[in-house]
Amino acid sequence: MIYIADDPDTSLRTADLKSKEIMVAKFSWRKAAIVAAVVPLVALSACSSQGGKPADSGAAAGAGQVASTPRIKIALITHAAPGDTFWDILRKGAEEAAAKDNVELLYTSDPEGGRQAQLIQQAIDQKVDGIAVTLAKPDALKDVLKKATAAGIPVVSLNSGADVWKSVGAFTHFGSDENLAGAAVGDKLTTLGAKHPICVIMEQGNVALDSRCAGVKSKIPATENLFVQGTDMTQVSSTVTAKLQATPDADAIIGLGAPFTLTIDKAVESLNLQSKVKVASFDMNGELAQAIIDGKVAFTVDQQPWLQGYGSVDALWQAKRGGIHVGGGLPVLTGPSIIDKTTASDVLKFAKEGIR
Repeated sequence: MIYIADDPDTSLRTADLKSKEIMVAKFSWRKAAIVAAVVPLVALSACSSQGGKPADSGAAAGAGQVASTPRIKIALITHAAPGDTFWDILRKGAEEAAAKDNVELLYTSDPEGGRQAQLIQQAIDQKVDGIAVTLAKPDALKDVLKKATAAGIPVVSLNSGADVWKSVGAFTHFGSDENLAGAAVGDKLTTLGAKHPICVIMEQGNVALDSRCAGVKSKIPATENLFVQGTDMTQVSSTVTAKLQATPDADAIIGLGAPFTLTIDKAVESLNLQSKVKVASFDMNGELAQAIIDGKVAFTVDQQPWLQGYGSVDALWQAKRGGIHVGGGLPVLTGPSIIDKTTASDVLKFAKEGIR
């Protein structure tokens, strides 16, 4: 309390100061409540199975206020291979969470299940504080992930593995329900009049990609699967071209990742089939958003990979910080969300920034 000497209005000023103190106290309490409300993870799920930056390992970079908790080490291990911008977006989200949470992020990737398992073992040997992993080929990873949990390392899965994450010991999963996403594509194509879609799978053995096409087929039984080599865009283009030429009643074609859809669209255009064959997609980048705006691609289903990366790292930090398990034993769904010409313009800005 402050007293003002030799002033006839001291009592009034003292009362005024008390009033101000009460007001400040109320404001501080209110501010603290707001901060407390926004701190927890926002839980807003497989992916284009190829791509991203070449596999490597490095610390996260970012700006902003860093958590005061002790620095920890988290491994993010995906099945990415060069060629798909999807993985750049996912990694960017993970790096932003790592920068905020005072986390050293070790990012590695390999599309082959056995080598991905080796990367997980390396993370265990490094005594990391948490592992985030994609489960495109869960049978190859289940044994080594059991080693991780036996060593007391918490595990979350992301992107691929919505049906199997619990069985490998993860405490939650960040991603989209891929069968549901495929069914959403089937429903959307049905409204557009499609009766014979071709679903292009760019990696055989990826359970999430199989689920996407199965979801489409559940809504449109005449759906055909077409397997291509996702690491070779020239082969993707030639295989799609040959299939369209051999299937005159095909009226829609679906790419399971943005770069592949853009290649497919060029094949459709080269055959002058734009008015007959609708092009649809999964996932997002800036070029695909623009193609939707321009009417070249009818729509895409976004699973928000940035959020998958961010949420996975942040959840492992929460587990280390306070034994907090985000999800309450359930997956955290980041999709599906259909983006068409009516919404693509709103998303384009964020896609150009690399977060959609």
